[in-house]
Amino acid sequence: MSTRYPFTAVVGMDDLRLALLLNAVSPSVGGVLVRGEKGTAKSTAVRALAELLPEVAVVAGCRFSCDPASPDPGCPDGPHGDGGADARPARMVELPVGASEDRLVGSLDIEKALADGVKAFEPGLLAAAHRGILYVDEVNLLSDHLIDHLLDAAAMGASHVEREGVSVRHAARFLLVGTMNPEEGELRPQLLDRFGLTVEVAASRVPEERVEVVRRRLAFEDDPAGFAERWAGEEAALRERIVAARKLLPKVALGDAVLLQIAATCAAFEVDGMRADIVMARTATALAAWAGREEVTSEDVRQAALLALPHRRRRNPFDAPGMDEDKLDETLERFKGEEPEDDPDPDQGPDGPGDGGPGGGGVPPQGGEGPAPETDGVPEEAPAQAPAPEHTPASRGAGGERAAVKAAEPFRTKMLSVPGLGDGAAGRRSRARTEHGRTTGATRPRGALTKLHLSATVRAAAPHQRARGRSGAGLVVRRDDLRQAVREGREGNLVLFVVDASGSMAARKRMGAVKGAVLSLLLDAYQRRDKVGLITFRGRAAELALPPTSSVDAAAARLEELPTGGRTPLSAGLLRAHDVLRVERLRDPSRRPLLVVVTDGRATGGGPDPVGLAARAARLHAADGTASVVVDCEAGPVRLGLAGDLARHLGGTAVTLDELRADAIAGLVREAQVNRSVRRAA
Repeated sequence: MSTRYPFTAVVGMDDLRLALLLNAVSPSVGGVLVRGEKGTAKSTAVRALAELLPEVAVVAGCRFSCDPASPDPGCPDGPHGDGGADARPARMVELPVGASEDRLVGSLDIEKALADGVKAFEPGLLAAAHRGILYVDEVNLLSDHLIDHLLDAAAMGASHVEREGVSVRHAARFLLVGTMNPEEGELRPQLLDRFGLTVEVAASRVPEERVEVVRRRLAFEDDPAGFAERWAGEEAALRERIVAARKLLPKVALGDAVLLQIAATCAAFEVDGMRADIVMARTATALAAWAGREEVTSEDVRQAALLALPHRRRRNPFDAPGMDEDKLDETLERFKGEEPEDDPDPDQGPDGPGDGGPGGGGVPPQGGEGPAPETDGVPEEAPAQAPAPEHTPASRGAGGERAAVKAAEPFRTKMLSVPGLGDGAAGRRSRARTEHGRTTGATRPRGALTKLHLSATVRAAAPHQRARGRSGAGLVVRRDDLRQAVREGREGNLVLFVVDASGSMAARKRMGAVKGAVLSLLLDAYQRRDKVGLITFRGRAAELALPPTSSVDAAAARLEELPTGGRTPLSAGLLRAHDVLRVERLRDPSRRPLLVVVTDGRATGGGPDPVGLAARAARLHAADGTASVVVDCEAGPVRLGLAGDLARHLGGTAVTLDELRADAIAGLVREAQVNRSVRRAA
């Protein structure tokens, strides 16, 4: 067994270590989500925690780690008699991002279940993690169907495996710890809320601390056992402190005044639901026990809020987690020492969100900027009789470049999808053959059977029963009889945005509307679990502003900073998109692309015949069968229809900004039909 890096040897990261230790003291806190840039020792700290947890008493021979004091009556290995007890170290089970559903929840031997009526169940990772730690590195990259199983197990404390009428249930209560790099994409809100606490980690900018990190890491790699031995004393002391805090935890008093502070804080920051209140109460209690106190204080409540609330305040994926600490202190001070009234006046309560000062990054004692000031998303208009902003010298950069314009308010968009049936990653955009969804047929399994098609299996086995010597009620089933269910669901696609940032788009109000439309499509891509990429073109060339990624908030940030001005090299943008899609087809061939071109259709740069070059570049995409949509940004009473011409060359469809809205009166062609002539929605 390899030697793990000692927990006490981790340099800095006080918030991360505290959050992990609080969960070790009180697993009911609900786990930890660790957000941070790559190379910040997130995984090292989490793996080191397992060595500090006390041993677990389990029923001897039970594969599901039942507690001898109160064994699970529904345990598949039960009922448990007086079989004795064993003690073993607490487990830390790692869930790989690419794990299968059977690996996570376990698998049934369908052949034995049909032929013999025997529930031959092989436990999965959820069973192995029971009463221990379930660690998911890069949790934001997990497939949707695995996330669904995690949500169910975390909510109910049990895992259910059902296959065509055969059902197995077992306990699955674990400490959920996840790490993620926000640049690679955000978590679904449902899973985000399941983590009790969240912390942000970043590499230290203090040279002395960085030197100490390198020194310790090199020493550990040179002699892991010797390095661990040097820290054995600190590890033992920390382990004893965890045990002492666990014993003290039931004695900690959570007074009504403190509960009022917790409720007032959650109400003031408008968090959804009641889970935040419960997590804050459990965290504050664990903080008191960790400090060796039997009473929760206001400082415990403050620390609990900074750990439990930042990730619950997000309203959309473009909001950065954070807390206004001035507002937090004001709320705690206002309700300090007060007792809740028996019949409170519903009109009286904590203040709603106001104009607080710049807050911290949401996790003490790290700083960072607080949430950005709220805006209505509508670009400012120039005052009457004043020069338009795009004509003022301050708004222009070198070469006629104009400063970035704020995006208009995002809206719910119409459904855009890729035609046909794909085999890509699970998502919510286009039709695809998936492991989950409605059953559309049956086939012979190519590998392990995962989804049995019962009627097809019975039909395959029925003609052979006499030849197989069937004499009883059971059906004699052979491996060749088994049929895999073919299911149709939805897949996630690669949505590649090609955005015109040239001078023809540079009118302030117009570009704000265009950015608002792209931002709306990015939000839709986040909800449908797509990968996104962003190409912009202006001046003389096109730029890959964001390579294909799962991080739609990174795309939104690039879009917000996008300046405009110069000529319109439309052909360069389309050719760059063709190169990007060619590489992505080699890298991820099962993920089908959707090209979204946002332009007014003008082409004024890129060669002697810019319009002809753009048409030829568009026909390259049509020849590849790339589904495409042109968002027509042309404005004014006189329209040239150039975007429609471009859509014809692409073999896709064209929609206006107004038609892109889900609540628009005009209909939108729902699928980008390849090799189909363009038509405008009426």
